Amino acid sequence: MAGAGGRTWRDLLGRARKRKSAFGSVAELREAALHLLDHHQNLNDLLLEVEDSVKPGGQGGVEHQQVSSESFIASVLQEQASRLGVPTAILAAKNAVTNIERICQASASPSQVPLLNLDQRKRLSCLLQTVKDLLANNMFCRSLFCQEMWKMKDPPVLEAVWHLHRGDIIGLGELLESNPAVPAAVEWLCSSLCGLCERAEEPSGDAELAGHVLSDFAIVFLQNGFQQTSELGRKLEFKKVPYICRAVLQRMLTWLLDAVGKEKQEDVSTLQAMRFWLNVFNMSVYKSAVHPDSLQQFFSHTLTEVLTYNPLLKVSDAIHMQKEWSFTRTCSLLTALYRKLFVVFSAKESICQLQQVLETHEVNWQHVLSCVSTLVVCQAEAEQLFKDLLSHLLIKAFENFDMENMITAFLIARQAALEGPAVFVPYSEWFKASFGSAGGHHGSSKKALVFLFEFLSELVPFEAAPYLKVHIMYPPFVPTKHRSILLEYITLAKTRLADLKVAIEDMGLYEDLSSTDESVQPQGQALRDVEKALQIFENTRRIPTSVIEASIFRRPYYTSWFLPALLRPRVLPKTPDVRMAFIDSLKRADKIPSNLYSTYVQACCAMKEKMLQGGSKVETSHSKETVEQLKAELAELRMLIVDQAKYEDVPAQIAVISDRLASVLGHSSDENEAATLNSPVQVDISAPRLEPCHQSVVDLLLTSFCQNLIAASYFNPPDRQGPCLSLFVKMMCGHRNLLPALLGRLCQLIYHQGPSLNDAHILGLAAFVIHLSESRALIPEVEASFGISQPVPAKVLSVSEFWNCLLACRTEESFAFCMRFCTAAASYLMCKFSSYSHEDLCALLPPSLVKKLQYVMPRLCLEARGILCEEAKTDLIWSSLSCPSLNHKRASLCLWKQARFQELLKEKAFQLSFREWLLLELEVYPEKDILSASERQDFHYWAIYQWYLPAPSASGGCDGDLEKACGIIINTILDSSQRLDLSSCDQPKKAVNPDILCKLQEMVLELGCRRKLRSGCLDAQRHFLFEILQERLKDRKHGSALGEQLWRQQELLLHRRILVGLPASALILTCQKGKKTTLDCEDFFHFVNSELKNVCSRGYALSYDITAHFFRGLLNASLDCEESAGGVNDVLTACQTKCPTVLFSAALWWPRLEPVLCSQWKRLFGIPLAEELERLREWQSSATSFLFSGVVFPVSGPPWISAAFLHCTVQQQSPRGRRRNALKRLETDTEQLLVSLLFFSLMDLISAKIAPKEGVDFQTSLEWSLEILQCLEERGTSWPLLFHRAEEDPRKYHVLRSAASDCHIRLLPVAFYCLTPCFHRELLTREQSFLYVALDLYIQLLRLFVEGKDLPQPDRAGQSPDSTEHGDPLEVISTARRFLLSAIPRCPAQSFGNIQLLLDTCEELDPELGAALLQFSRPAMAMELDDELALF
Repeated sequence: MAGAGGRTWRDLLGRARKRKSAFGSVAELREAALHLLDHHQNLNDLLLEVEDSVKPGGQGGVEHQQVSSESFIASVLQEQASRLGVPTAILAAKNAVTNIERICQASASPSQVPLLNLDQRKRLSCLLQTVKDLLANNMFCRSLFCQEMWKMKDPPVLEAVWHLHRGDIIGLGELLESNPAVPAAVEWLCSSLCGLCERAEEPSGDAELAGHVLSDFAIVFLQNGFQQTSELGRKLEFKKVPYICRAVLQRMLTWLLDAVGKEKQEDVSTLQAMRFWLNVFNMSVYKSAVHPDSLQQFFSHTLTEVLTYNPLLKVSDAIHMQKEWSFTRTCSLLTALYRKLFVVFSAKESICQLQQVLETHEVNWQHVLSCVSTLVVCQAEAEQLFKDLLSHLLIKAFENFDMENMITAFLIARQAALEGPAVFVPYSEWFKASFGSAGGHHGSSKKALVFLFEFLSELVPFEAAPYLKVHIMYPPFVPTKHRSILLEYITLAKTRLADLKVAIEDMGLYEDLSSTDESVQPQGQALRDVEKALQIFENTRRIPTSVIEASIFRRPYYTSWFLPALLRPRVLPKTPDVRMAFIDSLKRADKIPSNLYSTYVQACCAMKEKMLQGGSKVETSHSKETVEQLKAELAELRMLIVDQAKYEDVPAQIAVISDRLASVLGHSSDENEAATLNSPVQVDISAPRLEPCHQSVVDLLLTSFCQNLIAASYFNPPDRQGPCLSLFVKMMCGHRNLLPALLGRLCQLIYHQGPSLNDAHILGLAAFVIHLSESRALIPEVEASFGISQPVPAKVLSVSEFWNCLLACRTEESFAFCMRFCTAAASYLMCKFSSYSHEDLCALLPPSLVKKLQYVMPRLCLEARGILCEEAKTDLIWSSLSCPSLNHKRASLCLWKQARFQELLKEKAFQLSFREWLLLELEVYPEKDILSASERQDFHYWAIYQWYLPAPSASGGCDGDLEKACGIIINTILDSSQRLDLSSCDQPKKAVNPDILCKLQEMVLELGCRRKLRSGCLDAQRHFLFEILQERLKDRKHGSALGEQLWRQQELLLHRRILVGLPASALILTCQKGKKTTLDCEDFFHFVNSELKNVCSRGYALSYDITAHFFRGLLNASLDCEESAGGVNDVLTACQTKCPTVLFSAALWWPRLEPVLCSQWKRLFGIPLAEELERLREWQSSATSFLFSGVVFPVSGPPWISAAFLHCTVQQQSPRGRRRNALKRLETDTEQLLVSLLFFSLMDLISAKIAPKEGVDFQTSLEWSLEILQCLEERGTSWPLLFHRAEEDPRKYHVLRSAASDCHIRLLPVAFYCLTPCFHRELLTREQSFLYVALDLYIQLLRLFVEGKDLPQPDRAGQSPDSTEHGDPLEVISTARRFLLSAIPRCPAQSFGNIQLLLDTCEELDPELGAALLQFSRPAMAMELDDELALF
């Protein structure tokens, strides 16, 4: 109020306090004031001019002044009302509205704004305080005030209404109820709220105030718009408000959804304003102000409205466009809205509501499918729930043959699959699982089958190429009788692919049908196929079957795409690489046209010249922009991970990162990708190959993971870090084309660089490995190769086994690293998943890490060699790892002593068995071991005798059984030596660990001592040692015959090494027969005859080491006999019939063997040699005397033994001229001796071809064989019986054939036809069986060639032309054929009598030779017929 002279009411009150009052009492003062107001009346200003009068003071008398001013204003209003004849409350209400209107109109803005400026806010505050006072005195009419508010010229400012509402003067609901025009109220509220949202995002500092306004009004909207039954009674006075509130919420939602489809057209400020409105859906806004059911109802209503908003899109549009509606491509406003809505519901409730909406409403397919994407990305349990929903939809579809349920199921399956295998199975997998077997929904009847294909056919005009490819390559299961239905669909689908200019013939050999990316053209796919084929070729050294098949059955793709991709011009390396070897193999197989190959070679030469001229340029395939975007998104993720309040935003951010990563990897389409969903990831452990672009991406992701882990651990321990890191790793695993590079890089870091990593790196990589194990279902098996020089195919490993390969424990550095890494991994897992049950923890923990820890800890820590367990808190483990002064041994012991960790060690899957311990110990390099020799000896004694030997077999021990322990050690040594060990990558194969071998020798000796103490005959007991070795060779299946042959050869060589390394007496058993002790060599003889002879050095003799070892063992074992010489004689006599190979071996090595045995015999017994040993000396002496002294050669005993000594002496000592003379001096009754000599010479002839390094010269052996044969021919001796098969003639020479190796026996046909120069015409007439033998051997020779077995390949280096012509298999076959064709006409008729069994086979393998046989055998056949008739 302005008084006289322009003074305000404040001035008047101020002056009243500063001078003495002229009035005697308060009544006089009031009277004077009323008199003044009569002359200067302005009631509106009076209501605003009481600011100071309402503020409480700190001095005496102020309260009295406040009460006085309140009563004064009331008095003024009453006086004025009485003069006007209206109630005081009505006058006050009208004046208050007038003041509000003046305040709201004072803005300088031409348009209506939702917020007041500072001056307006100040004046309104004064007014509202006065109104509160009047309300307190019952002098203010609320209903009239509300009515008058809507009669103002302009609607009130939103903030003014909020102040009225917040100050409990007039609630928003009461104000809205009083509005006579409901649509106007809705319009005013919506426009004001939109303005509020826009104002909130302006840099004016009003965002906080706008947030309060929006929160308070949102509470009113929900309280009134979504009332519960229990609340209706107390809100019956509101009839319009519920409608208005719902209408406003609906209008604002429409405002938001309208912008979703126009996101790219809207300006940034508008989108920000809409994001501000999304705060209405924050649960924190409502707290306890709104009934939980109201919130549920509001969010449910909103979700329904979103899903059914503007349903204009058809199903065909959805099929065509749904790829654009993935999580990262959907409008951020919509995904943000979904994520806020899903906070109220569980994943199951959200999907149930989605299902209900789909069943009862027309829907907006864009919103529905983007909702599906958001759910699978942001809700971990959504995958299984959607699978259940899809099954439900398919069941309903096939029950009622309902197309709507079918299309809904297909759209949802495809949409979820778009988000990648990290969150949902690929579409190809879902389609195969649903329809790929007879148990599918379509398999119940023909009607169901027809329904499915009618549905798929209706989709065809709208389908994208990737889905059609899936349907063609993985077609639904169809019974044979209904095959035509499938063929009709495939024809239709191929027509559609042709329209899309995608030929099914252009599909890649290894195309990933789980991807829906349509950007991969045949050129890019062909490049991937080439890389995959090269990997397979590198590991197998064979052309992949898929490439062979494509060259025949998919010729257009092979010639138009695959070969051009393979034959891209490049500068060829000096040393041929895998690509060059692969191209050469294809060229030799006639799989590359000559003109195309010539063009390729010319282009490579041109490129080399261009490079030499400096014209080559390197092009990069990565886009720096996309990589920078990926870096930015990874940085954003780190900001979210360190803030626990923002964990709910992590899944969405990871989805964005996944999209950026897909863009980055997409630029490397020329590089190798994971081929198919289930094909193994190939990793070359010896030298992992990574493309620079892929390595940079993997390094970026691994660095981000480690930084996120360290940053998050700074604020919270792992168990309170949420699922952020799990989701991050799962997202990486979903990018199949990233896995080869990822696993290859982990191989580099862990296997090759592990010991050089610092603590932070080790901790990060260990945690990463744990999360990979958590996502192991997304990771295919790993095909680990160990260098291209190895003939053994790559191993296929699980991820857990892959870590076992990478964590090698061989040197001091690798032991320390392995302990640190495994400790970090196990500790992180137990901290991160501390709330998991024992079973869940076991399922998550990689067994290989626990076993490595069980191996390393007792080895490095004496404290771990006992069962010492104490309860420790989980956070203590983590603190021991994350402290700055990290003590690795202390951290490992802290984990080891944990009761929960010890409980894990009791699980069978985590128990380190004796065999596994041995395999790890055999890999250690003793010279680089972390333990000294004495420490290692102590550790071995503890591990074997104190830990594993007494331990039960259920926990990997030996049950106290020494024989069982020996068996495990032997088998493990053989497995370790046989398997393709990682040590072969960087170091040559080492000998058997001497410490382990020493322990085995101790055990075998102890077992031998135990046997001596036993009584009774042990004839029935098999020798445990040979039983172990024989068992390893039984029923073994290998991928190929050649692989099996190589494996058996290597295995037998290892057996020989083991036997030689054991005490010599271990080869022989002693047993009691009555009171007599005898020596039992039956098991050794059987092993030699069945197996060991097949690794003979000359085809008929064992190597020197095992021969000498047996004889030394024989002499040692004879000590237990009452008559040692008798025991030795019995064994050597038995050798003549049971194991002649031993005697032939003695003949070969006697010059070296004799001094050893004589010395040992003299040392042990000091008496003359045993009779049979003396006979061996005599045979050797007789052969030497016969050759050099001219004495007669005495034939004593079996002639083949004498022949063996004579042959070996000739080969070792006699010059050529003396050999011929010696043969002539042999007596006439030595036919068997000569034939035996021929056999031994032929064995040497074969050995010279298949094992030239053994020092046997082919030409010398051939000449010696021809000389013997000539001598036999001159004497007319029948020698072809030597070549009869054992089953045909088991008589004279069976002993010789039984002593030879299987390989040498199979190659006898080669040796036979090397003797053709000595086959004279008389031989054909003298030996009626000769033609049969020659023909049989020729057939064997052809079969060897056809089967590709055993035939020696020519080695022309250093050989003379004469030897070469007998070495080439084709030349040998040609020689044999020419001989037979010339011999057949000269054979007498009797020679054809027994060839009928061979005739059919001969006609099949060599028709020309068969025809010749048939022609010349007819007279013989007629003669046989006459003989048969004459019998009657």
